[in-house]
Amino acid sequence: MAKRRGPNKYQRAALAPQVDVTRLAHGGARTESRAGTEWFVRDIPSQRAEKAYVCPSCRIEIPPGQSHVVAWRADDFFGDEAAVRDRRHYHAHCWRLT
Repeated sequence: MAKRRGPNKYQRAALAPQVDVTRLAHGGARTESRAGTEWFVRDIPSQRAEKAYVCPSCRIEIPPGQSHVVAWRADDFFGDEAAVRDRRHYHAHCWRLT
């Protein structure tokens, strides 16, 4: 009696949920809309928060080791490089209120 095998890698790939390529292309960032503007937003976990930043919303420092979000415009007039250069770090609660 032949041993029954499961699906091969191609069959498994066809059954797997589709990957959001946008997140892969932009370093795991998701897109969000704020005041009619599209933004790329990425969560920064506490173990990866290595520098201090000033939140542009409340003007209070985000210390190293505190989780937060980083956001940059998805449709910057000067292109992706300028958008990434102009990214800002927000407290998670400040971003939600923005």
